[in-house]
Amino acid sequence: MTSQNNTKTLKKQVAPFEQSQTAKSVWQIINTLGPFFLLWYLAYISLPVSYWLALVPMVIAAGFLTRTFIIFHDCTHHSFFKNRRLNRIVGTVTGVLTLFPYDQWGHEHSVHHATSGNLDKRGTGDIWTLTVDEYLAAPLKTRLAYRIYRNPFVMFGIGPIYVFLLKNRFNRKGARKKERNNTYLTNVLIVALIALLCWAIGWQTFLIVQGSIFMISGSIGIWLFYVQHTFEDSYFEEDKKWEYVLAAVEGSSFYKLPKLLQFLTGNIGYHHVHHLSPRVPNYKLEEAHKNTPPLENVPTITLATSLRSIHFRLWDEQKKNFVTFREAKKQVKENMAVRMKAEH
Repeated sequence: MTSQNNTKTLKKQVAPFEQSQTAKSVWQIINTLGPFFLLWYLAYISLPVSYWLALVPMVIAAGFLTRTFIIFHDCTHHSFFKNRRLNRIVGTVTGVLTLFPYDQWGHEHSVHHATSGNLDKRGTGDIWTLTVDEYLAAPLKTRLAYRIYRNPFVMFGIGPIYVFLLKNRFNRKGARKKERNNTYLTNVLIVALIALLCWAIGWQTFLIVQGSIFMISGSIGIWLFYVQHTFEDSYFEEDKKWEYVLAAVEGSSFYKLPKLLQFLTGNIGYHHVHHLSPRVPNYKLEEAHKNTPPLENVPTITLATSLRSIHFRLWDEQKKNFVTFREAKKQVKENMAVRMKAEH
């Protein structure tokens, strides 16, 4: 846990790492998109031999597409380049590759950063999370919908299809003209790119190669977002008690991944640093973490321990941690037993 004294100085300590470096940003574009396109081509020429042979470059390509999304993500925070126009151009292009409209997602993600862990401001750019009391008080249809939503097959299987392919194609209510136009432009470019590739290699081949890469990378993306905020001792508070710095360093995990996975996921495992200061480019997140002593004690999860997060469903406001549906049910029975005993 982070002490109150440390929270006052944390943002200042991380500030020196907020400056992007053009050479590093350009090199990251090269070492991300270059391998992605090469692997896509290898999957394409391997497909006539065997799908299972083609699956090898497709899986690796999915990793590089995830890394492409991190570039897009940094651009929406204006942290990838110093020049805002350049961030917008690169962000829009990488948004086409990852199926995300630059302005629309940038808005929702900014709201997420400003409200993460705030129980009174849930619902924009986050994962649907109910407290134990809210779940128990909800009507049957809401509880059923929540259980379906939280099912791993739905969240990590159907989720990418719904969010990336469908939800991202439509403007949010109240979007300004600039944001709406960017969504339209992104959609047109996506359709044009798909049409060109279908014409060049055939729609069946395109669907198999890109569809496989999309499903793998999409599941990875949602998993990363999920696990970096859904771990046992996360942070959720009512608005009057909510604090930005505490939400960043206690409500966003340090996902300690093997070096290869850290590379492919653009260091986003240092999610606590990113939430503390979104202006730190992804290639400086590790450096910022290692050179900021108070961050040594942030919540840390590994590839193995993160698997437990699959079972976390509800936030327990009394115990200040995530619980499973079974644990919540058991807790209710215990409370009822205590209450009945007290009455007698």
